[in-house]
Amino acid sequence: MPLSSSPSFASRLLTWFDRNGRHDLPWQHPRTPYRVWLSEIMLQQTQVKTVIPYFQRFVAEFPDVAALAAAADLDAVLTLWSGLGYYARARNLHRAACLCVEQHAGDLPRDLDALCALPGIGRSTAGAILSQAWGDRCAILDGNVKRVLTRYHGIEGWPALPAVETRLWQLAGQHLPRQRLADYTQAQMDFGATLCTRAQPACVLCPLNHDCVALREGRTRELPTPKPSKTLPQREAFVLWLEDKDGRILLQRRPPAGIWASLWSLPEMEDRVSATQWFDMHFRNRFDKAESLAEIQHVFSHFKLRMRPLRWRSLASRATVRDNDDLRWVARDELNTLGLPAPIRKLLEP
Repeated sequence: MPLSSSPSFASRLLTWFDRNGRHDLPWQHPRTPYRVWLSEIMLQQTQVKTVIPYFQRFVAEFPDVAALAAAADLDAVLTLWSGLGYYARARNLHRAACLCVEQHAGDLPRDLDALCALPGIGRSTAGAILSQAWGDRCAILDGNVKRVLTRYHGIEGWPALPAVETRLWQLAGQHLPRQRLADYTQAQMDFGATLCTRAQPACVLCPLNHDCVALREGRTRELPTPKPSKTLPQREAFVLWLEDKDGRILLQRRPPAGIWASLWSLPEMEDRVSATQWFDMHFRNRFDKAESLAEIQHVFSHFKLRMRPLRWRSLASRATVRDNDDLRWVARDELNTLGLPAPIRKLLEP
C-alpha cells in the first residue's frame, strides 16, 4: 500500500487516542525520562494493570536514577520486582542506572545510540523514552505496533524475521507525525492493546478500518504471521523446602545467570539422587522422611518446568549449613524482604 495516507494514519490514531486512550497512567504524571524508562521496562511482556502497583511501589523506593543506582544491593531491587517475572529486566535496570551515574551525570542520555548502549534498552524502548520524555521524533516497534502495521499494510511473514522487521521499522518511521510524539507513541500502544488486539480485534470501531488490508481481505486472523510452532521441552526438578526447629526456611541464592538469576529460592536439584546426596551432606535427618507436596508446573519462554516440592520440618543441620552469600536461614516474616520467584513465593505462603 502506498504511503500517501501516512499523515492521516497518525492523525486518525491521535483523534482516537484523544477520546479513548489512557491519559492517567502513573508514569504520565509527571512524565520524566526515568519514569518513562521504568514503565517501558516493566511493560515488556506484562500488562498495564499488572504493572501499575509494581511501578508505584518501585518509584516510592527509588524515585530517580540516582536513587536506583545507590541501592545498597541487588536484593533491594529484586524484592520490589518479585512476582513481576523476567527478572533480567530488574538486573539490567539497576546496572543501567549505575552506568548513567558513571557516564551521564546521573541522567538518562537523550540520544538513541547512547540509550541502546545501556543494558536492557533496545531500539524500540529507546524510541519510546525519547518520544515520550522529550517529544523527539522517534519510532517504536513493540508487539502492539507490529500487529497494527502488519494488518494495516498486509505484511506477511513472522514479524521477528530480519527482513520483515526492517520493513516494519521503515513503515513505523514513515507514519510518524510532526507533532505530539508523546501522545502518538502512547496512542499506538493503547490502540494495539485495546482495539487491534491479537484475538477478535474490534474492526467496526477501528479508525483505520477503511484502508486496512487485513480487514479488506478478511485476513485479520492470519496477520501477523505467527511464530513457527515449536514444542517446548519438559524439565523436572526437586525443590527442597527445609525448615529448622525455629521454623526458619533455608534459601539458596540462584546463579548470576540463567533462570531466576540472583534471586533467592529453595534449593533445587535435577533428580532424586542429586537431591538425596545434597540433603545427606547438609543434614543429619533422613531424606525419605520428606512430605511430598503437590507438583507445580511453570512455563518459561523456552521450556516447561515441573517442580516436585519436598518438605521437612525441625531439621538438624550439619556444620556445612550456615549463613553465607549463597545459603541462608530466613524467618518467615523476612521473606517479603527478599526477591523470590513467584511460584516459590506462592508455595511458601501460609
